[in-house]
Amino acid sequence: MKILIIEDSRQIVEAITLTFQIRWPAAKIVSTERGDKGVEMVEKENPDILILDLGLPDMSGFDVLKQIRLFSDIPILILTARAEEADVVKGLEWGADDYVAKPFRQLELLSRVQALLRRRQTSQKETPVVLGQMSLNPTVSELEFKNKKINLTVSESKVLYELMRNAGQVVTHAILAEALWGADYPGAADTIKVYIRRLREKIEKDSSDPQLILTRPGVGYQMVRPEV
Repeated sequence: MKILIIEDSRQIVEAITLTFQIRWPAAKIVSTERGDKGVEMVEKENPDILILDLGLPDMSGFDVLKQIRLFSDIPILILTARAEEADVVKGLEWGADDYVAKPFRQLELLSRVQALLRRRQTSQKETPVVLGQMSLNPTVSELEFKNKKINLTVSESKVLYELMRNAGQVVTHAILAEALWGADYPGAADTIKVYIRRLREKIEKDSSDPQLILTRPGVGYQMVRPEV
């Protein structure tokens, strides 16, 4: 298991490395303090997960995230110095899978990383699901809809998989949280809302007037069978 850290604070890199050495000694850690170098390392090192700081010295962490999502669906956990909603939402909208706010508890970071990796491994075991003109291959997080291939992040794929295989039924926030992180937690519904927004932007004719993924206020979401 290889973990790439893009973070300019040597102290934080050392703290994360120490956490994994103690709790997960088989994991290999590689790191860089530069965003441009980090993008290259994702392609060359082929890590299993990326921990990305949003405040980098050479370029915005958001730009790093955007560039990586052009060619890779690697699970990305973002670190933000402020738990500001705008930063979190922007990171998730640009393709991050989860986030941890600084200062963070080391065991919390470890559990988030493990949850993302378990989710990816589970997706690789799931069989494709077909719904009308919509076909989702969770192994590669790829959706084919109306003869068009649409790349999804691991989190988007997991949410859509649950909605498609339960089409016509309401899928609660708790069920989606369980699929994403292995457990529900306070604030999960707000994070799921961002994934739903991105999915709507990718498959709806008008994301502001969704016809495929419907909101059931206070409960969850429901997938409508698309017209053939």
